[in-house]
Amino acid sequence: MTDYSQVGLRDVTLRDGLQLTGSVLDVDIRVRLARTLLAAGVPELEIGSMARPDLVPPMAGTLDIVAQLTPEEIDRCWVWVATPRHVAAAAEAGVRNFQYCLSVSDAHNKANIGRLAEDSVAAMPAAVAAAKEVDGRIQLCLATAFTCPFDGPVDPDRVRQIVADPRTGDADDVVLADTLGQAYPGQVRDLFSSVEARDRRLVFHGHDTWGMGVANSLAAADGGAVVVDGALGGLGGCPFAPGASGNTASEDLLFATRPDYLTPTVLADLVREGETLLGRVDEVSKSRTAQGARSKADAFRWVIGET
Repeated sequence: MTDYSQVGLRDVTLRDGLQLTGSVLDVDIRVRLARTLLAAGVPELEIGSMARPDLVPPMAGTLDIVAQLTPEEIDRCWVWVATPRHVAAAAEAGVRNFQYCLSVSDAHNKANIGRLAEDSVAAMPAAVAAAKEVDGRIQLCLATAFTCPFDGPVDPDRVRQIVADPRTGDADDVVLADTLGQAYPGQVRDLFSSVEARDRRLVFHGHDTWGMGVANSLAAADGGAVVVDGALGGLGGCPFAPGASGNTASEDLLFATRPDYLTPTVLADLVREGETLLGRVDEVSKSRTAQGARSKADAFRWVIGET
């Protein structure tokens, strides 16, 4: 039986959470949130992206965030990249953890990155080399690992082929993303169980469009994932994926997995942080845990009430 308390959370609020909001938050606000999440015990964060700011404005200032973080904090933070040039530029700025992302489906890769999936796979060895030059870690992140907004269902064999491709073999981790939130638990468990991890960590990035975010994350853990992604309040979505909605809520994932660092006080603090952030970007929380925490069930120790 899977011990879900050992499944790590990577909070992606500062990248995938913010990228669809249209709001560019001050760097100081984002740095403070990163430090709050790290201090709460969240093991890893995704703090930004090397995507062009004119295409994804909320990601402007990512490297300014990096400049304010300590080396110890940077060691727990990831930055989204899509090309070897991205890796080199981020590495020069001090980034040490790189999430190299491509889409399994050509249609979404062209919309998101401007090239075919094969071109992104072919460029990965150069991206790995750039990361290793600074003793960094690099992930192979496969968007649209289950469905594509343009082409529909994705052949799981294609996912397995990319993961097993020698050109992606030097990645430290493999991230499989349910970009549209259309997958279901059995499908997620089966795909994770069937990929060749080869001593690489498996990570699940799920969205909650159809209400399966937490269930799919636990199913991924059953299939071998050791890290799952979430964002405060279920914030987020891909600007190049019609039909995508927010990420699985970090609060919900924590309440489901119960890591050792999660206490009612820590959860209450994270609920409040999520509410403050969502207020800043004029979004509504989709976290059921946050809603429950604000209930009047006073006898339940996780409830923080309406104050």
